[in-house]
Amino acid sequence: QVVESGGGLVQAGDSMKLSCVVSGGTFSSIHVGWFRQAPGKEREFVAAISASSTGLYYEDSVRGRFTISRDNAENTVYLQMNGLNPEDSAVYYCALRPRAYFNSAWASTEGAYEYWGVGTQVTVSS
Repeated sequence: QVVESGGGLVQAGDSMKLSCVVSGGTFSSIHVGWFRQAPGKEREFVAAISASSTGLYYEDSVRGRFTISRDNAENTVYLQMNGLNPEDSAVYYCALRPRAYFNSAWASTEGAYEYWGVGTQVTVSS
């Protein structure tokens, strides 16, 4: 089970931290990604972290503003979002890849992930 939380309404320039709690499976062996989907747009990759935390991947528009991290003891992945702007408004989804191979190509590909949460809404007002 994958459960996202932490979304809400903030103003431009504010920060927000999303959480993704995972139950079932061996969390320390699971690669995790964050994706987002704005109204009328396709879902897009945001960030990903490998099971060992050695691989960190970011979409260009969020690099330097967003930070992905994980706490394997808490079965949780976080997405710290700073400097939010209205273009960041979307439903944010957490996704799991319980497979061995993980690199930048796998990380940003929706089809590489097998389990998805229902998403959490992030709205940034101008």
